[in-house]
Amino acid sequence: MRVLRRGDAGPDVSEIRSMLAAMDLLPRMNGSDGYGSFDLTVEHAVRAFQQRRGLITDGIVGPATYRALRGANYHLGSRPLAYLISAPVNGDDVFALQDRLTELGYDVGRPDGVFGPQTEHGLRNFQRDYGLVVDGICGAAVVRALSQLSPRARGGRPVFLREQEQVRRAGPRLRGKRIVIDPGHGGEDAGIQVQGLREADIAWDLARRLEGRMKATGMEALISRGPANGPAEADRAAFANEAGADLFLSLHNDQNSSPEAQGVASFHFGNGYGTTSTVGELLAGFIQRELAARTGLLDCRTHPKTWEILRLTRCPAVRIEIGYLSNPGDRRRLSDPAFRDVVAEGILIAVKRLYLLGEGDQPTGTFTFADVLAHELAKAE
Repeated sequence: MRVLRRGDAGPDVSEIRSMLAAMDLLPRMNGSDGYGSFDLTVEHAVRAFQQRRGLITDGIVGPATYRALRGANYHLGSRPLAYLISAPVNGDDVFALQDRLTELGYDVGRPDGVFGPQTEHGLRNFQRDYGLVVDGICGAAVVRALSQLSPRARGGRPVFLREQEQVRRAGPRLRGKRIVIDPGHGGEDAGIQVQGLREADIAWDLARRLEGRMKATGMEALISRGPANGPAEADRAAFANEAGADLFLSLHNDQNSSPEAQGVASFHFGNGYGTTSTVGELLAGFIQRELAARTGLLDCRTHPKTWEILRLTRCPAVRIEIGYLSNPGDRRRLSDPAFRDVVAEGILIAVKRLYLLGEGDQPTGTFTFADVLAHELAKAE
């Protein structure tokens, strides 16, 4: 599909208007309106939908927003659901299926609205336990059975408990943990460019500094791209999934039309309806607090998003927007190699805090790289 924005018209815009109207975000069109146009009212409705779904709130209907709009028009039972490798099925009906299976005690991972292999595995187990045809397809019989059963777990967030248990079992030591570091952009995509500073170059430099520190602690640190290439977000997520990563850290900078915009923000997977990567949310909080305390950058807090880099990565993932290149103060800091060292150390400390789970911890901003190394050596002995 073509990207749609204010000023466009035609059957594609008519489809967008119909989908927004079905969600009561836009008045329904009259037959006399023809195809309708992508006017300011439509843009505001698109922005409201994007904000609700954890997408970039730009008022433009690109591939990600279009997929979310299409998916929002499905309810459980409105179509058969199955795992398709070449074209994964996604939508609100998939999310409802995942949420229901989770309530019944089946592990489908975190509900993300995408019918993947883990969802199929959980569905097959459900079909086997309840005497249904074990084909991994959610059809009328499965929907009927799901509606007749009472949940085994409601509240308590079973996905949260599983993720937290995985971190607890991993232990407090960093040695052996596999981390994928994802420097944003790359290759022909330089990202934000201001006064000779390129986002791709800053992200690459930060990734190498973080990689060195992580390897010094015994961690296995992998970088998602080379210095001269820029994979798509889905490919970066696939790299982390194939590597069996424990955590995924994506490094970026931000910009704004106002030079006053500044600060650091961290993002984790979350759809705005209570479903979140809970370990990702916890790690994002640690990173945010450490970087705000150590760098003096304005704390722009943590936020749930459904971006592909967060949604498609099976392990807990965090994207960090470290400063605004459009802000003179942030730009000056980011151009200083010593500042990048502070950022790299802060991210490493946040990862260590995640695995400590509050045991033997120190106040935010006071834990040092030397402390981490000492802790690793003490545990080794």
